[in-house]
Formats: sequence, structure tokens, C-alpha cells
Amino acid sequence: MRIAVFGMGYVGVVSAACLARDGHEVTGVDPQPAKVEIVNSGKAPIVETNVSELIAETVAAGRLRATTSAEEAVMATDLSLVCVGTPSRRNGSLDTSAVERVCEEIGAAIAAKGRPHTVVIRSTILPGTMRGIVVPALERELGDRTGALLRLANNPEFLRESTAVYDYDNPPKTVVGSDDPAVAQGVLDLYSALPGPKFATRLEVAEMVKYADNSWHATKVAFANEIGNIAQAVGVDSWEVMDIFCQDTKLNISPYYMKPGFAFGGSCLPKDVRALTFKGRDLDLDLPLLNALIPTNEAQVGRAVEMVADFGIRNVAFLGISFKSGTDDLRESPQVTLVERLIGKGFNLRIYDKNVHLARLLGANRAYIEGVIPHIGDILSDDMDAVLAHGELVIVGNPAPEFRLLADRLGPQHRVLDLARIPGLSAHLGDRYRGINW
Repeated sequence: MRIAVFGMGYVGVVSAACLARDGHEVTGVDPQPAKVEIVNSGKAPIVETNVSELIAETVAAGRLRATTSAEEAVMATDLSLVCVGTPSRRNGSLDTSAVERVCEEIGAAIAAKGRPHTVVIRSTILPGTMRGIVVPALERELGDRTGALLRLANNPEFLRESTAVYDYDNPPKTVVGSDDPAVAQGVLDLYSALPGPKFATRLEVAEMVKYADNSWHATKVAFANEIGNIAQAVGVDSWEVMDIFCQDTKLNISPYYMKPGFAFGGSCLPKDVRALTFKGRDLDLDLPLLNALIPTNEAQVGRAVEMVADFGIRNVAFLGISFKSGTDDLRESPQVTLVERLIGKGFNLRIYDKNVHLARLLGANRAYIEGVIPHIGDILSDDMDAVLAHGELVIVGNPAPEFRLLADRLGPQHRVLDLARIPGLSAHLGDRYRGINW
């Protein structure tokens, strides 16, 4: 393809060099004449492994050149890859002024060219930026010809400094967001020879993925450091601890626990987090990440309470009160906490959970209901249809297998707050359905 790469900074130079190496005809664009001159002389304006060699090779082969003119680049190409910087402002907000300015220049050039052109944003931008800033900037120049001339996509990059060329050639994934599947596929075709899974998705999903990635990477660093600080304080080798930790690819380094949803609970997680953070305080350690886990969890329960209140419905059917399906354990169940708070706010609840029925419970679980939450025992039922008949608002607390057929039991009066993402419910109910965070 003939590709214009806007921004001869870190991401732009690496992308341009790799695309040119792979046989594309690439025109780099940058407002700084010095950068343009460096590239055109066959040198790299950044220090990065293998980039200088790639630029020297591709410039010599005539597949890479640079210019300060956006119009010249758009006229000579079919696709523009926007790789300009999006730095933080002093208050932490994202400075997208360079993206907006470049999109206005590209829009004016497309209008002058008069032929369809694909614009791909590779800069890191927050969800909503494509529709809120990029599209309006392009529309200001294209006007009523936007639909005829503009093809738009978002293509986040996953490059690390010092290993950027390797990362380009070995991506963990390739993501392209677009409202037009044909446009998404056309951009994915640029990377067809690269390994790893490839995803064509919505614009906003593509925008969000990069932030999920980097926030998770930052979380892992902070988590390892806080565990290391505790380990050092108690005379334990933190590296040995984390080496063993990372061997667990079933739970620790895995997709497990990585699905957005309701709060965590049960007999282990809350207790152990509290014990570890208490130990940290006892050692006079500052552990902001670990100390935030319980408050963050409690905030998710508070979010559910607010969402229930927003429905404006007093009669509630609550399905699945144990902290996870397939168990009768109510100890530290966030579903129990939610029920208690709703009762305290005057909601009229009935509860169904086939694993939690007072007549069948024995030992600690029965004692817990009778001694700690007897008022919940009074509203438990083993008749799902009776519970559904009671409540116009249905709260699904856990993903018990029987709830997969819940749509068949609901009437037109029912609205649903789903804490477990039951398959098919959203499509069946439409605007009568809400998920806790989807």
C-alpha cells in the first residue's frame, strides 16, 4: 500500500520503518524540517534498536521518504496513519491538540484530493476521542463529503521502548476498531504476516484496550513492589515469592478473575487481604494499592445499590445470594451485603438460591443465617417462579446454570440488573436490561 505516517516521533518512526521494510511505499510527515531531513538522509531521529538500519535500507530502496507537507503526503497515498503524541497536561488530562490539528490537515488534503482516503489513528487516545475530536476535525474540512471520502479506523500500538521493532514483529495482539468491517479488515491486512490474534471491533473498544493494557502493567509493577516491601520487612526473599507466584498460570497469570462484574467475596479473599494489609500497617509500610482493595470492593457494592435505586422499583427478586454459584457459603458474600443494604433502604425483597435453603443447611452456614442474618432467612425461597412473581426488578447475583434459561421465565413487566453477565439476557430484554459494568 501507499501509506502516510504522520508524526516522526517514537511510534511513527518505528511504524514507518517497519511498514517500508515490509514492502509498502511510506511517506513520513512531520512539521519539524530537521526530523524530515534526518529521515531523508537515511538516518533515524530516535535511538532504538534496529531502527537506524531499517531507515537506511528503506530510504535507499526508495520505499521511505519524509515531508513537512500533509497535502503532499495525502495526495501520494491511500492511507494515513496518525502517530502524533498525546502527552499529559499538568492536571493529568490528555492533550489531543496534535491529533486534532493533524486531522484538520488531513481532512483538507482529502477534500482537495477528492478521492476516498483511509485515516487510521494509532496515537493513544481515550474512549470517545474518535467520535468527539477526530471525526469533527475531519468533518470541518470535508463537510457533506465526509461519508463519500472518509474511511476511519483506530489501531492502537503495543510497542515498548528498546524492543519496539521486535514488538512490532511479534505483537501480543493486533486490534483495529472501525464502524465499517471492510475498513477494519483493510487495516488488519497491513499486518497479515504478523503472528498473534487479530481483532476487528468497535472504535471505542479499540480506544479502551490500550488503557486497559497499560493500567494493568502499572498495577502489576505496583503490586510486585508492595509484596516485595512486605517480604523484605519480614525477612523473605521477594523474588523467590514472585517467581513461585508466576508459575501459577491457572489463576495468577491467566484470564481468571479478569472479567468485570460484581465484588469479590467468600471465606478467603477478603480475610487474607485484610490480614496482609494489617501486617503492612504493623510494619509501618505504605501500601496504597493493597490498602485500596477492600475499599474498591465495597465501592462496587455501593455502585449496585445506586443502580437499583435508579430503577425506582421497590419489589425486588434476587436470584443467587451465595458469593459464587455452586456453593451454599454465605460468609462474606457481597450479595448478602447488597441484600442487607437494600432491605435497610426499604426495598421489598424475595430471594431464590437453590443451594441456599434454610431447611437443608447444616453446620456453619445454617448457624450463620440464624445468628447473623436471620432476616434474610425469612425471605429465602426455593421457588424461582414465586420469587419472580414478587419482583418487577430482577437482580441476578451469580451465574448459576439455571439462570441461563432465565429469559424464558421473565414477563414484560420485568427489568433486570445483571451482576453476572448471563448469556442472552441483554439481547432478550433490550432497554429493560442493565449490567453492573457493561
